[in-house]
Amino acid sequence: MSARLPATGPVTLLVIAKDPVPGRVKTRLTPPYTPQEAASLAEAALADTLHTVLKAPARRRVLVLDGVPGPWLPPGFDLVSQGSGGLDERIATAFAHCDRGPALLVGMDTPQLTADLVATVGRDGHDAWFGPAADGGFWALGFADPTHAATLVRGVPMSTDRTGAIQRRRLVEAGLSVSDLPVLRDVDTAADAAEVAACCPPGSRFAATLNSLAGAGR
Repeated sequence: MSARLPATGPVTLLVIAKDPVPGRVKTRLTPPYTPQEAASLAEAALADTLHTVLKAPARRRVLVLDGVPGPWLPPGFDLVSQGSGGLDERIATAFAHCDRGPALLVGMDTPQLTADLVATVGRDGHDAWFGPAADGGFWALGFADPTHAATLVRGVPMSTDRTGAIQRRRLVEAGLSVSDLPVLRDVDTAADAAEVAACCPPGSRFAATLNSLAGAGR
């Protein structure tokens, strides 16, 4: 467990991720990239996400990890393991690590994320926050009361082009007021990687890694 930074906000920020091991992450980038190159891109995306979360106001920051932490993990995060089961179960379990107050969970596939995008979460009076992804999924999900995740996330079919719509409808049908965050594009394919890199802020590890691969002849 890494040392926690001083509390600077009311929200718990969670990042759900896999450790960037070749052959386990970003397999849809292969080809054109090799498994090692795909893992390097995944590591850069994860590092960008973690450092962005460090810049955002938060009471607590948690990495919910499938795998083993590496040198890409900066200080300032509590480390917990992902639960078993499908992604819906693992997301619900991630929220169970939140003891009180609002919580927002983001993935590792949107390195273009900025601290400003999550700065209002927990401060705008809504019951839930939803970040839709361009592929029909979602890149962020949050609750003013994290215990809602147990019933509102479990059973949502994941990794489909209707996942986001189904998840958001669940929130609304439960009577929650929902704040919609901007649509972001996940990094799944090589085309995604190029488009996302172009949107990344200055200093992005992901954009630099992609550019280095392009410079090597990609």
